[in-house]
Amino acid sequence: MQDVMTMLSALRRPQLLIRAARFGQQDYNRSRHLQRILGYGSLPGPAAALMRLMELERGLNEQRRENDAGYSLTRHVDLMIAMMGEAQLLRTNRVSVVQ
Repeated sequence: MQDVMTMLSALRRPQLLIRAARFGQQDYNRSRHLQRILGYGSLPGPAAALMRLMELERGLNEQRRENDAGYSLTRHVDLMIAMMGEAQLLRTNRVSVVQ
């Protein structure tokens, strides 16, 4: 099984989608964003949250590629923002554990 960060770096998405998510990542608030996306309750750790977000994003990306009428660009950008935010948190946690 691949490492979650390797899986994330292997994703290929349209550049405009990535740019929009990077812009939104600046204002990422874990408790507010994850509550809205994953539902209310206790928040999972960054690695578990990232895996769940990647599953949800994979479904949205399939809808995008199939030109599905139910596809929501706004939701896709929200998921990408959360994925980038959680990946950043995971990288930060790994660096602090190593030091």
